[in-house]
Amino acid sequence: MIIEFVGADVEAAGKSVAALTASWGYPPEPAPTAEPATGPDTKGVDPLALTSVIVSIPSAMLAVADIADRIHKRRRAGELIERAQQLRAQQAAARLVREDRSIDLAALTPDQLLDLIADEPSET
Repeated sequence: MIIEFVGADVEAAGKSVAALTASWGYPPEPAPTAEPATGPDTKGVDPLALTSVIVSIPSAMLAVADIADRIHKRRRAGELIERAQQLRAQQAAARLVREDRSIDLAALTPDQLLDLIADEPSET
């Protein structure tokens, strides 16, 4: 699961979510980012653009095997969403990055987040 933080204080946002997931035994890792394009036709980085930080958290953190496990993971998903809602109040957004789109974590329910994680291809 890849989470992108965008907004005013992305470092603090990343540390906040990292502390939460690390308390569950799943410390995040920096996610790979695309190299910036360099060439005669490419524009430079806009200094006014929002800063972002991307971290990767193992999908196993919220993967569900059975109903008892789902209840436990649903609580974790709720905590993660609550943290995203707190960050939104501090002018930072936590977004779940998917292949086809990114989704604001603060706008999801715990069940929606668990279903999105279940739909991710398994990591090998």
